[in-house]
Order: sequence, then structure tokens, then C-alpha cells
Amino acid sequence: MVGLAAVSPFLPMTLKANTINVPEGYDYHFEDDFWKRIRKDYALKPEYVNLENGYYNIAPQPTINKFVEHVKMVNYQGSHYMRTVQWDNKKRVADKLARLVNCGNDELVITRNTTESLDLIIGGFPWKAGDEAVFAKQDYGSMRDHFELVAKRYGIVNKIISVPNHPASDEEIVALYESQITPKTRLIMVCHMINITGQILPVRKICDMAHSHGVEVMVDGAHCVGHINVDIKELDCDYYGSSLHKWLSTPLGAGLLYVSRDHIPKIWPLLADFIDDPNDVRRLNHTGTHPVHTDLAIEDAIDYLEVIGMERKEKRMRQLQRYWSNQLRTTPKVVINTPLEPHRSCGIANVGIEGIKPAHLAKTLLDEFKIFTVAIDYANVQGCRITPNVYTTFDELDQFVKAIKTLAERV
Repeated sequence: MVGLAAVSPFLPMTLKANTINVPEGYDYHFEDDFWKRIRKDYALKPEYVNLENGYYNIAPQPTINKFVEHVKMVNYQGSHYMRTVQWDNKKRVADKLARLVNCGNDELVITRNTTESLDLIIGGFPWKAGDEAVFAKQDYGSMRDHFELVAKRYGIVNKIISVPNHPASDEEIVALYESQITPKTRLIMVCHMINITGQILPVRKICDMAHSHGVEVMVDGAHCVGHINVDIKELDCDYYGSSLHKWLSTPLGAGLLYVSRDHIPKIWPLLADFIDDPNDVRRLNHTGTHPVHTDLAIEDAIDYLEVIGMERKEKRMRQLQRYWSNQLRTTPKVVINTPLEPHRSCGIANVGIEGIKPAHLAKTLLDEFKIFTVAIDYANVQGCRITPNVYTTFDELDQFVKAIKTLAERV
């Protein structure tokens, strides 16, 4: 493992992640100096507090510096690079990604984002008229739209559930999906972490249930890789997609797609490829000439994450969310749309104020309090999604808590 000082000029060798044993219940206030040093790796706009890292997690400067080097190198080598080593390098990085998420290196390809990854499965699935798909109102719009598209094209039936913001148990969630299964059900889409609320769903239990009925499961993990520990073998899902420019903090335009090797042959590629082996997952990944330097920067982002430590980062993200959300859960007129139990969320949560529309709340937070968020107003979620990052400070979260309390008192 590379020491943080090797990745970042700002961090001393004494802060190597591999020299620190993090016990359960660790008090991260004790590590404030560490996270302040991490913050120095980010070029942050002073005009506002950024609590909207969920759309795009800006990359730390060490990763950006490496990315710029890759851009210059590819540009310098030109066609020679593109005609010789680009595919070997992409495969090497994909293998490293497979180790990160614990799946076979013959089951994963690099894509451009979660939408591309999961739409490759939705569009390439061997649908027949009358087949059924199950997904939730809270799922990401691009994938829901693609299910509607294949319904028009192939005559499949989409069955839509609604996930409660505060489930009583894992079994309640599993039962919701199971209630829609019939002998015609072919595929369930489920969020690993719901993007609008941050709720973590019991994916393994859903997969076990679905497989007992002969139904496959496609997991939307857009907000998970680099945010929480992702172990695809443990999840036992059939398909998994994620965006790496979110919590892994790569430059824009990087994602991954996992396809269980048993299912690779039956998925129809979006674009034809020179690889015609039906068992080779790379045949699903043809996009023509693309920014290969972004692929290379994925490796640097993984290095940066590994130096911090995945367990350490996950605990930090959960601590940041709980720090502000716990203070607001009992505030009059404030609604937290994210489950209370710590294991049901991590760094993302959603907050609303009774009597204030989400769009107005987001605008007021930015205009008056200089805090940037995003409004969510559909399904059963009305509020602002709050997504701090590892560079976020408790002082910034204090500003946010004060702003919400101030606004709630005005209603």
C-alpha cells in the first residue's frame, strides 16, 4: 500500500492508513487533524458550503494531478498509444476494480456511469412479450425510463413498488418486492443505496428471496463504490452498476458494470464489438474511441481510497451524516426522510421542513445561508438531499443545522 504522503504532498508519513488500527466505536473527533489534512487535498470554492457531493464527488488534487499527467501522456503518444496499450491498460484497471468490489476480473468492465451500466442490462436482456420487471418509484429516473422503453418495444410489464422511508424491518422491504413476483417475473431492479434518501436496502436478502423464485436481480450501486464496503460476492446479485465519479472520486465519466459470468452470454451488446466470444464480458463494453485517460485515473482514485482506508472512510461518512441528522430529528417541523438505524444509511440523508417546498428550501439555503444542496420532490420524498464528503467539517455542518432550525422556526 502506498503511504498518503506518496499520494498527497500535504500529508505526513505519520498518517499512513495502514499503520492505524481502527477499533469499533472509534471516536473520530480524535482524528480531526487527519481529516483537516485530507481537506487540504481539495480545491474548494469559498462562495458556499458544498453539501451536494452526491451528483459528482469532486476529485482530490493528487488524483487530478495524475489525471492531467495521463491526458498529457496520451496526447503525446497519440495514435501509438491508442493502437498498442490502451486495451491492456484498461483491462489492468478493470482488474483492480474487480478486486476492490470482490468479483471475478472476467465479470467486470469499465463504463462511463451507472446509467450506461444498468441500461446495458435493461436494453440487452432477452425479453419476451409478457415478461415482468419489478422496481421502485424511488429508483433513478434514467433506469425507470429505460424499463418504460423496453415495455413499449418488447411488451414487458413493469410492476412498481414504493419503498418506505422508515421501514420496520428488512423483512418488510423483502416482502414488498416478493409481493410482485409471479411466474412471469424475470428481473428485479433494486437500489443498494437509494439516491434520494441514502437508505441502504437489504440487497442480499432480496437476492436470496428472488433467486428462490428463479428471478434475477440487478443492483443500482451508483452511490456505493468508494462510500461503503461493496462485496459483490457477498451480495450474490446477478448484475451491479456504479458510478466511480461519485464516491470513488474519479474524474467525470467513469463507471463499472458487473455481470455474473453465467449471465454474460445472454446479454445483447448495445454496440457491436470485434470480440465475438459470448462469454467475454468485454463485448458489452464497446463505445468506440473514448477518453482513455479517464480509465487510467480510476487506478489513482483507488490508490487514494486505499491509503485512507475503506472502513475508515465509511465510518467517517456515517459520522458526518449522523452528526447533523441526529440534531434535527427532534426539531419541530423538520422531517428526516432517512431511516434512524445507523446500518440503514451512511453519508447521505434527506431533510425537509413542513410547509416549505423542497425547491424553495434549496434556493433559500443557497441564497441566504450559502449552503449548496439539491431539492428532491417525488415519490414519498420531499426535502433536500444532503451529501457531505470527507473534506466536510463539523463547523460547516453546524452552519447547516443552524440554518434548518432557523427556517423551521419561520414556518
